[in-house]
Amino acid sequence: MKVRHFLARERLQSLLDRLVEAGYEVIGPRVRDHAILFAPLSTAEQLPVGIIDDQAPGHYRLERTDSGRVFDWTTGPQAIKPLTFAPRETLWRSERQPDGRLVFREQPPEAQPTAVIGVRACDLAALAVHDRHFLHDAHPDPHYRERRQNLFMVAVNCMRSAATCFCTATGDGPRAQHGFDLALSELDDGFVVEAHTQEGQAILDTLETTLASHDQLEQVEAGVERATRQQTRVLPDASLPEMLQAAVAHPHWQSLNDRCLTCGNCTAVCPTCFCQTHVDELSLDGKTSEHGRQWGSCFDPDHSYIHGTVIRAERPQRYRQWLTHKFGTWVEQYGRSGCVGCGRCIAWCPVGIDVTEELAALSMAPDTAPAKAPDIAPSQAPGGEERS
Repeated sequence: MKVRHFLARERLQSLLDRLVEAGYEVIGPRVRDHAILFAPLSTAEQLPVGIIDDQAPGHYRLERTDSGRVFDWTTGPQAIKPLTFAPRETLWRSERQPDGRLVFREQPPEAQPTAVIGVRACDLAALAVHDRHFLHDAHPDPHYRERRQNLFMVAVNCMRSAATCFCTATGDGPRAQHGFDLALSELDDGFVVEAHTQEGQAILDTLETTLASHDQLEQVEAGVERATRQQTRVLPDASLPEMLQAAVAHPHWQSLNDRCLTCGNCTAVCPTCFCQTHVDELSLDGKTSEHGRQWGSCFDPDHSYIHGTVIRAERPQRYRQWLTHKFGTWVEQYGRSGCVGCGRCIAWCPVGIDVTEELAALSMAPDTAPAKAPDIAPSQAPGGEERS
């Protein structure tokens, strides 16, 4: 069993200082634009002291309390996805030479050692999903790889859950399980700290700590158990891949036509979604151009545009694509669901669509599901093959 130490609250700044001395830029949670976002951090005072979050379908608010805790919030809209899978970046540039030739130059990824403090268990699980896609494929993504290899992760075990959290249903929290260097469990007077990598142990050895007491360890276990009990959202007991495959023509999909805005908020805040689109930008003089990629969404009509036809032209079809891939075909691709139970898609949906409720409705027999008769059919590819 790993030895756990106790870092007094007044010594939290020393953790930031040691990380900076080790050559890392420190990124941490800060209150910006009425939300918790990850941003550069230089002092512990910049952390969200006494801030908790109130989340519900289509609802996110921050509240100030008298607590001195800095990690008593659950999740913000951002996660850590932008730190590895950039929202927009240039992949290569082209230059027209005087003789008319085009010269292409690859744009190397730019990354510096970065320590991220406040990473939650659900986001570490999402990072593992992205590693599977961007790193462990036959052709690793050099931009993602460069950023990922430069990350030092300081996880925080959740001591409370938002009403939208359901990481216990996906098996991804509230305790961090893998993918981090140091883990913090916050108590009123400080933090129980444990190292999970050599790099993490090297930082821990530089801190002025004491061995965690039996009482402190019990407080940690009680806090994690409390966060577990606070979660009430669940997933259907049935095999979701099989259930969603059987529900491709379920009448409940049509109910999304009057609710879903296809705004793409759910895919933007989802820590595992990785759809992307590529764009070319030409300079005004026509001598240079840049080829870049940026985040995309399966809710965008262009996502299913093929040879002059938008395959998924209707809103229910696009939501069906997202939900079926996230909870169904993702399992075939990556060996697990694409959902880590963070609940962001629930809180940040403008109309409050709840994925757990949608899945529950789809698991019901069509004659008992709360929806109208369908007027959409499974999207068909040439030759009648079902497209997913």
